[in-house]
Amino acid sequence: MSALLPPDPDLELLHTRNYETQVYRVSDGELLVRGAVRDRKPPGLYIEGDPEELDIHEMHVELRVSVPDLVITAARVEFATHPAATCPHIAAHYEKLVGLSIARGFLHEVRELFGGPRGCTHTTALIQAMAPAVVQSMWSVNVRRRRLASGASPLADDEQQKRQFAGNLNTCHVWAEDGDHVALVRRGERPPLPLQVTERLRKLGRDPSNWG
Repeated sequence: MSALLPPDPDLELLHTRNYETQVYRVSDGELLVRGAVRDRKPPGLYIEGDPEELDIHEMHVELRVSVPDLVITAARVEFATHPAATCPHIAAHYEKLVGLSIARGFLHEVRELFGGPRGCTHTTALIQAMAPAVVQSMWSVNVRRRRLASGASPLADDEQQKRQFAGNLNTCHVWAEDGDHVALVRRGERPPLPLQVTERLRKLGRDPSNWG
C-alpha cells in the first residue's frame, strides 16, 4: 500500500507519524479491533551518520468489542518501541477501557481515564483514532448482514437504518440535524450511494441504480 503523503525532496523531513487500524468480524456479536501508532525519525537526524530511520514510538492496542452496543469487553496494550524503560508500566492501566461503549462520550471518557500523567500520550491518541474506525466498521457489518440475509441487497433493514441514523446524527456537517441529508432520510427517501460505490460500479460496467 502506497503512502498517503508523497515525499517532498525540496523540504527537510523531521518526523513521520503513522496510524493504522483494522477491524475484524469474530462473530455476529463480536469485533476484534487492532490499532498501531509509530513515530519515526529520518536517517541521520538523531544519530549523525546513521543510514537508517529510527523508530521512537510503536504502540499496539487490541480490543474486543461487542455488537451492536459497541461495548469493549477486553483490552490489551503492547509497547513495542519506547524511549524510556518505564514506559510499559502504564500498559495494564488501559484495562480500564473494558466496559466503555465506543459511542458518543467515548473520547471524553478516554481523556478522563488516560489523559496527562494517567496514561501514555501516544497510546491514548491511538485509541482516540481507533474509535471512529470501529463506528465505520458497522456500515460493513450491516452491508454484510443484509446481503447474507437477502442474498442480494446490501442495504440495511429498517432497524439497522434507525441505529445508523441515530449514530451519525450531528457527527459532521453532512449529518447535521437541520441539513438536507438528514431531511431526506427522515422523509423515508433513499440517500445517495457513497461516491466511491457509484464510481466503482460504473467502472465495473454495472448500473448503480441496481445496488440494493
